[in-house]
Amino acid sequence: MTQAMAVGIARDSSDTEDETQIVGRQIWKIFPYVTRYWQRAVGGIVANIGARAFDLIPFIAIGMAADYYNPNNSQFTNSIIEKIVTSNSIPEVGPIGSVELGFGILIFICFAALSIFQGLSNQLWQSVAYKAQHDIRMDATKSLMEMEASYFETRQTGNLMSVLSADVAQLEDVISDSSTSIIRIVTTFITAFTILFWMSPTLSIILFAPLVLIVPMVIWFSTRVQRKYRKQRESTGGIVAILENVLSGITVVQAYNATAFERERIDGQSGDYRDQAIQAAFIRNRFIPGIYVVAGISFGLLVSAGGWVMSSGEISVGQFVTFLLISTRMTMPMFILGMLLNQLQKGEAASRRVFAIIDLEPSISDSDDAKDLDEPIITVSFDSVTFAYPSTSVNVLNNVSFRVDSGGFLGIMGHTGAGKSTILKLVEKFYQPQSGQVKINGKDISEFTIHSVRSRIGFVSQDPFLFFGTVRDNVAYAREASDNDVKMALVTAGAWEFVAEMEDGMNTMVGDRGVRLSGGQRARISLARALLMNPDVLILDEASAALDAETEKRIQQSLFGGGSGSNGKKRITIGVAHRLATIRNAEEIISMVDGAIVERGTHQELLGNDSVYASQWAIQTGQIDSED
Repeated sequence: MTQAMAVGIARDSSDTEDETQIVGRQIWKIFPYVTRYWQRAVGGIVANIGARAFDLIPFIAIGMAADYYNPNNSQFTNSIIEKIVTSNSIPEVGPIGSVELGFGILIFICFAALSIFQGLSNQLWQSVAYKAQHDIRMDATKSLMEMEASYFETRQTGNLMSVLSADVAQLEDVISDSSTSIIRIVTTFITAFTILFWMSPTLSIILFAPLVLIVPMVIWFSTRVQRKYRKQRESTGGIVAILENVLSGITVVQAYNATAFERERIDGQSGDYRDQAIQAAFIRNRFIPGIYVVAGISFGLLVSAGGWVMSSGEISVGQFVTFLLISTRMTMPMFILGMLLNQLQKGEAASRRVFAIIDLEPSISDSDDAKDLDEPIITVSFDSVTFAYPSTSVNVLNNVSFRVDSGGFLGIMGHTGAGKSTILKLVEKFYQPQSGQVKINGKDISEFTIHSVRSRIGFVSQDPFLFFGTVRDNVAYAREASDNDVKMALVTAGAWEFVAEMEDGMNTMVGDRGVRLSGGQRARISLARALLMNPDVLILDEASAALDAETEKRIQQSLFGGGSGSNGKKRITIGVAHRLATIRNAEEIISMVDGAIVERGTHQELLGNDSVYASQWAIQTGQIDSED
């Protein structure tokens, strides 16, 4: 895949602005996550339908009671009551008749059943929501972790964290609340409409005719408010991103008296959120009152026409009471509809951001015929490699070739931007070259799976990253290791002497990003983490930059004594360094300028060339002034 294509893939759909914002375009992508737990979902639907039925039956009982207590009650109600009484299903008790007691018992049973069915429905749907939320978050996390390094170069960590936390949580609300609301609305509407139409077709038409006015209102609301909610989510991500940067670099913020500057940045993002929220509220607060207006029209017409319909004999007084009560259950879903659409629009905005991450496709991935690297790495070579980062068309490497064998130590030097660290990233398969080949054991690195290649490489970066946890947690990161193995790695990395002096030893907490340790201590623990792997290839990217000369010398004696790992096997070492003393003992040193190798050889040979390496050595040893 070309780098141009890679750039296109890495740019997710959340980067683009869709002119037509319609609810449902993205939010339906959560449906497959719900169907994974279809038994619970179906159970929740059935329980919700049962709850709606027991919610409406008391209104029928109330209407029947109204007719029963009315001297001019309807023959229909009389016949039903007579059947109940004559069947002896309700005993006659005390001064209160069996019919009156029967109405009370029926209503109590319905409310009890309503509570049971509604509670069961809520439990089932909420469990589905939490399970789906977990699956969505894990899919998004997996997708991010598989992306190439260039994707993260243009995105803020805090913004991505906001998507994985706040936006995914919003989708959980959609599943647990919005889904049950939809089921409730649909079930109530269908059931109530059936009952009402059976009772009085005329009043049903009068009640439902104004509801068609809701359709254009829904379209108007849906096409306007979603853009505001999306920008709200983006502003939330911006706030989290700034806060994450500020808290991580709080010492720099305070050292430069930049607290006021950072407050202004946060104020800008928070102000954007505020403005978008106010505009969304303005749209929402015109839509929901409109629902009330339509409901008012329906009820006004219903009550006004009720007397005329009753006088025609189409419906009794008790049935009209039932009709009115059930109508309230019909209009309540209309009010819920306003809040439901509001929540769905928020969910639509969140789903755009979440599924933009889930749908990412990395530009660097295993080929279909890639196989695991089952044998030790004995050679690493570059064959006419040319490379440019996706964000620029300027080549960082130009026709670079070299080879280093097992037990060998290759040193790389050059000015900033010469392409030194890029070579290491290509070996780690963080990027792919535009032309040429990176080879392992004489074969193109693309023939092997990324995981199997990296499992044989130990990498120590110039900016050592430690996770929140103990020294032991960081050295044994992502692998099982005994205390003795961890200790030996710390000894080899020159870290055991200060770790042993700590009160809790290897169980000492290092703080977030290792803030409780010095730069040199973090560098040595990072080196120990790489050495614990006992890698075939050890990559050092300015790994000793934070070390004093004496400590660096001791570590070199431990590391490069024969180039062997802890089990005696020969190890390839590739080191990048500005400080040339770090690589002076390398079997071969390559000197780079503007992405090209300008000279190569041993330390003594390069000094004899009196070129780039020799001049840098003279500067660093004080033989000449850097300005000269």
